[in-house]
Amino acid sequence: MPKQSIRTNLTTKWAFAYLIALLILLFAMTIGISFGSVPVPIPVLIQIIGKEIFHLPISADPDVMLTNIVMNIRLPRVLLAGLVGASLAIAGAAFQGLLRNPLADPYTLGISSGASVGAVLTIFLNISLPFIGLYTLPALSILCSVLTMLCVLTFAKKMDRSMKVETIILTGIIFSSFLSAFISLMIALTGDELRQIIGWLMGSVSMRGWNYIVIILPFFIIGSLTLIMNTSELNAMTFGEDRAKHLGVNVKRRKMWILIAGSTLTGAAVAVSGAIGFVGLVIPHFVRKIWGPDHKHLLPLSLLIGGGFLILADFVARTITAPSELPIGVITSLIGAPAFALILLKRRREG
Repeated sequence: MPKQSIRTNLTTKWAFAYLIALLILLFAMTIGISFGSVPVPIPVLIQIIGKEIFHLPISADPDVMLTNIVMNIRLPRVLLAGLVGASLAIAGAAFQGLLRNPLADPYTLGISSGASVGAVLTIFLNISLPFIGLYTLPALSILCSVLTMLCVLTFAKKMDRSMKVETIILTGIIFSSFLSAFISLMIALTGDELRQIIGWLMGSVSMRGWNYIVIILPFFIIGSLTLIMNTSELNAMTFGEDRAKHLGVNVKRRKMWILIAGSTLTGAAVAVSGAIGFVGLVIPHFVRKIWGPDHKHLLPLSLLIGGGFLILADFVARTITAPSELPIGVITSLIGAPAFALILLKRRREG
């Protein structure tokens, strides 16, 4: 087959992949904003978005109540769920590529638990750092997630100098269990903050508002761009660190950048929504199965589909038992835990 024809086919393939991912995200956002206890018809939704965000001249003013529902409740909630899902999915895809194992994700590596400790400490001790104020919660969550990642890698190296992936994941589970016990201790000691901490730990994007979008957005942009700029290096490291070195990759430096960027995304996501498991495990695995392991496309596609997935999970969480709400982490765990078991079973059979 001529090279030009191969390039055309590849371009068409990736254009179709991104179109599907964007349609999933757009569909999820439309469903998440339109449906609820008070339905917002799609034509009215388009009018509200056009007037309030794009300042388009609208002949008839939309209903004030519907405008408030969309702009102050549902739109920030949907955007926050999308940013959290995108952050966890792209971080999971990067960790899986770096460690060459589809079982790696922020949840199984203990990074989510580390971020949770940082967030719970901030809430428990009512910490507010000078100069950063609003960003104290994500800053301490990110710091704890990075420290946890470094502790996991250091301990895994002590156990096994070759640092097999299974050793790293088992170490992550050990640290996750220990940190969960530490969080339980803080909950046992707390008073008035008990409800806030428990509600936060169960995972939710309910009633967060635009402030939380402001908190996560800069970390999301920096972390995602850092990972996307390292996609070629991730592709090289898929064949092993020695091969990557022969290809001219500074493995130690690139690995550190990828780990810090993934931990930053995880810490910021956990800070605004609580610990939501398995998004970083299921979505990259799903995308890799359909479109292949090339990280140049795997990471952006995981980002888009991860955002859409968590928006839909949040929609199910708030409607399936209406008028009460389920924690969003319950929905993702119901989907993710069986998927984790199937991936593990498949790896055992292949091994």
